[in-house]
Parts: sequence; C-alpha cells; structure tokens
Amino acid sequence: MLMEQITGYHSMPLTKLQIAPGIDKQNTEYGAEGKWVDCDNVRFRYGLPEKIGGWEKVTSDALVGATRAILTYSDLSGVKYAIYGTNKKLYAYSENSYADITPTRATGSITQFATTSGSSTVTVTDADHGALIGDFVTISSVSGAVGGLTQANLQGEFEILTVPSSSTYTIEAPANASSSATTGTATATYQINTGAAVALFGYGWGAGTWSSSTWNTTREGLTGGEGVLLQSAKWALDNWGEDVLALQFDGGLFYWDTSAGLSSNLASTTEVSGAPTKSRFMLVSGDDRHVICLGTETTIGTTSTQDNMFIRWSDQESTTTWTPTATNTAGSHRLTDGNQIQTAVRSRGAVMVWTDSALYSMQFIGAPFTFGFKQIGSNCGAVGIHAAVDVSGTSFWMSDESFFMFDGSVKKIPCSVQDHVFDDINQNAKQDVFCAANSDFNEVMWFYPSSGSDQIDKVVIYNYAENLWYVGTLARSSWADSGVYPVPYAAEFDSTDTTASISTINGLKAGRTFVYLHETGVNDDGSAMANHIESGDIDIADGDQFMSIARFVPDFKNQTGTVDMTMKTRPYPTASQTSHGPFDITTSTNKKDTRIRGRQIAVRISSDAVDDKWRYGTLRLDMKPDGMRGG
Repeated sequence: MLMEQITGYHSMPLTKLQIAPGIDKQNTEYGAEGKWVDCDNVRFRYGLPEKIGGWEKVTSDALVGATRAILTYSDLSGVKYAIYGTNKKLYAYSENSYADITPTRATGSITQFATTSGSSTVTVTDADHGALIGDFVTISSVSGAVGGLTQANLQGEFEILTVPSSSTYTIEAPANASSSATTGTATATYQINTGAAVALFGYGWGAGTWSSSTWNTTREGLTGGEGVLLQSAKWALDNWGEDVLALQFDGGLFYWDTSAGLSSNLASTTEVSGAPTKSRFMLVSGDDRHVICLGTETTIGTTSTQDNMFIRWSDQESTTTWTPTATNTAGSHRLTDGNQIQTAVRSRGAVMVWTDSALYSMQFIGAPFTFGFKQIGSNCGAVGIHAAVDVSGTSFWMSDESFFMFDGSVKKIPCSVQDHVFDDINQNAKQDVFCAANSDFNEVMWFYPSSGSDQIDKVVIYNYAENLWYVGTLARSSWADSGVYPVPYAAEFDSTDTTASISTINGLKAGRTFVYLHETGVNDDGSAMANHIESGDIDIADGDQFMSIARFVPDFKNQTGTVDMTMKTRPYPTASQTSHGPFDITTSTNKKDTRIRGRQIAVRISSDAVDDKWRYGTLRLDMKPDGMRGG
C-alpha cells in the first residue's frame, strides 16, 4: 500500500501470456494472436519451444563437392560405416577415417604434356579421353620433366580445368613451368564423369530452338521451351547385405565391397555387370531382395532408350541378372501418371514410388509377375529424388506446392508455414530438396534452397507427434537419422572452400562438404548458435485500449547461460514496432521491472552465446489497461 501511495501504481494480478505451440506464418502478425510467428534453431517438445541440439564436425577432413546422399550401416562384424555421395565423388567413412571410393571409368595413355613458360596450366593430350570439365584424373608413370615441371609436379590427382577437344584437356600443376615445352608420356586413370553442384541452364545445341540465342549462352527462362534446366548431380545409395550399391543420377550402377575397407583404392568400386547404364534412382526392395532401377532403360546398356517412367528390377538375390526369363524373377513395368519418376522409399510391406504427379505402391507378389503396382494417389507427386522419407511405415513428402503423408491413405498435411516455404523456394533448384527424419524428436525435415540461394540454406520441420510446424536456416544438403550411429549425421556444403583435406588434389576448384554430428551439445561446432522465437501481436480487450506493463516474471526450464527477452509494441497492426529491451534473463532472475506501453505486444526470446540452453514455459505479465489515448 505504501508503494502505491508513493508511486501511484496499483499492483495488478499477474496475467499469463498463453502462446500456442508451433509457428504460424499463414496469418498476419496480428491475426496470429496467441501464436508464435517466427523462429530459428528452435524446436517444440511437449508443446514448449526450446533451443535445438548442437552439432560438431565428425573429423577435420572435408569431402570434395556437395554431398547429396548419406547411407549409414554396420558390417557383419559390427563395424559402422557411412557412405557419402557428392556431385564430384563417392566416399566411405569408418572409425574416424575417410576413403575416396569414387568409381573409375577408363585408363588412358597420355602422349604429351604442353607447358607455357611462367604458367601452371598444362595441356594434356590423350586421344578420346572422354573427360568433362570438373572431372578428376590421376596421372602416374610420367616419363620425365616437362618445361621445368618435375615428375612429382605432374603426378597425382588433378581436377580437369578445361576440355578444348576430345583429345586434350588442361590441368593446373602445383608450380609454374620455367619454359614452354611439348613432350612426355604418362598413364591416366579417369574417374566417372562429375556433375554440377547446383542446377544449371543448358547451353548450346539442344537447349532451345535454332538461333534462339548466341552460341554458348544461357537460354532465357524455362517457359515455352526456351530453356533447359540441368539438375545438380545426386546419388541413390543402398545396402546389398553389408556391401553398398550406388547409383549416379542419370548414370550407372556401382558396387562397393565393404570387405575392401578404407583402402582409398578407387578400383574397389566397380560397375555392376549386366545392370542398366542410365537410371534416375535405385533402391533394394527389402526382404525379397531385388535391385530396382527407376526411370531406366528399356534396352539394357543402350542409354538412348532411357524412359523416365520405366522401372526395371533384377532377379531375386542377384545384382547382375536383369533379363527376364521363365526361371528368374527379373522384370519391368512402366508407370503412366506423370512425366518422370522422382523417387522411391521402402515402407511397410511395399516400395512407395513417386512420379512428379502421382504415388504408386510396388508390392512383391511372387511369380509370375513378381511385383504388383497400384496407384494410390494423384496430384501429389514428389518435388525431387530425395523429397520423401518413411518413418515406421508412414511416408512423408513434399510436392510442388504442398506437404503429404501416406499412412494407408494419401493425406495433405495442413501446414501453418506453407506459403512462407513455397513462396520462398528456389524453383530452379527445388529438385535439391532433401527430406530426412530426426526420429528421436518426432521430426520430419525438408532442407531447401531459398529464392536467394542456389544451394540449400533453409529448413521446414514437421513434428508429426505434436502436429506442429517450425522453420529455420539450418543448411544441410543431406542427412542420415540416428540408429546405426547414436546421433544423426548431416552434411553442409561450402561452395567457396576449395581446400581438399582427405587427399591432395591439384587445381581443385570444387567446393567441399563438412559432415557434422547433430544433437550433440548446444553449440555450432564449438561456437555460439544464434537462436530465437517470436510471437505474434497480443492485445487486451480486443485492442480497444492501450496496456501498461510494469514487470514480467520469466519461466524457463533447463536453462544455462543468459536468455534475452525483448518486448515489442505498436499502436496499430500496420504500424512499426518499438522494441523494449533486451532484458537479460539468468537462472537467478525472478522478475524484470519495465515501463512498457502499447496497444499490442509481441515477445521475442533469443540467445547467442556459447553453451546457452533453454526451454520456455509461460510468461506472466503485470499489466493493466492504460486508457484509450492514442486510439
């Protein structure tokens, strides 16, 4: 009472600020009253927002290129492995070591090197080398020095810089030549042709109508047949027992024998004999053990017969028998709804197959047909080859404009951030969307490239146990759920980093990937992980009156470090916000005195320091009506 006499302030009962879980970006900030409207590096558990778990590098080694697929498994002796497919290479990881297991496609004979005095660029002559810009070649058995470059300068692994002709290409030596010379011989081992890290527009012949543009320039857009969009390079990875099958998108099928170990022997990965040589996707069917190639060749070995809607499978328990006979179970089938098969996942009792417009089930039924096919959804295609995931028999996926699930029937998932995601996604790079499960937290995540990026830089997350959506800026080009390893493994690509750390690659221009252990600690690889969540506007009495806030009582659980709370006010829904704070909240903070006035108030919670951790409960405010002034 004495305080009231001195200050004129009459204490009011504390008012709980109830905010519903999940993020709502479909409404205006005023329309989303009582809801959260934005967050980053925050998830919901038990209906409460909290800072997500941290991550740290698996090792200091980095992979060349953008990682687009991860497969984790254990061999028969219990040794754990992870296989990584990038747009440049294929890697195996085990017990803190990486090995380059990229398949080789050819061995050639170099008939000469050509150097220019003062330059590190070397022109290599090898008839019919078949190399593309960005491919990798390992040069050995160099006959001698060329133009002052030693044998050591010309031996090793190189990224191919340019391809002037079918018989020449250029590489970058680790030193400048001291003279111009044309001499020397060597042996060249060529790895499989690489692909782009990002989606690109087609150039030159076949990329538009005749004379629609000048030679070697990008065609204008994708409308009216004026342009051709080339996808980034991707992999499909699966186990064959304890070994690995790997399919390069629109390429061939390869086999890696786990027993070869991490020998860094490129020859340990071989092309599967008798298998299709050009397919969009691949997986192993499950208990019945058929290798399935999707969007593949109607005539095996003839790439020109690739049909994007055609499915072919091997004989049971075989990777090399693909021609159907009366005594085997190999076969084929063509889907009809759509223009191309996008992806497939194993689910409970069936393989789920998505085209760009429909969903099919592919179920093993035995002889004589082997598999039965049933269309179970239309107008629900997948957006890309890694846009779907199965969680305990329920499939989740992203289409061109919606999110879906299949749990016995196809259902469109109501999404409170739908417009935010689909208005923001980079339409030219949407095939790069990567869907993954974080099953320990009941989450399905779609990592996607935003409109301002040609690489994945955003994530949208669906908590299927609590039916909640949230968003963030976590940039992961691929992800493997926990299970084999106790925590998830995920990859982040940096296009600007051209340092190879697993092996020396001369003239490397490609970016590289670091792999992270997730849900480990609370930091960003030892640094602070910035995080925040912000509410929509809240008012009293339907906004008829201003409010005055004298103090607030925070409520946090599992808090370490300092959490910042900011109050934002405005007089009208369309007016600019005025920020009050931030108010530092520690584990010993009981209340914070304030002098805040406004018709509408929003709350922002954030932290940005090493080892910060928090879960938010229910904020209580000491507030009272403050008249109609300004109204």
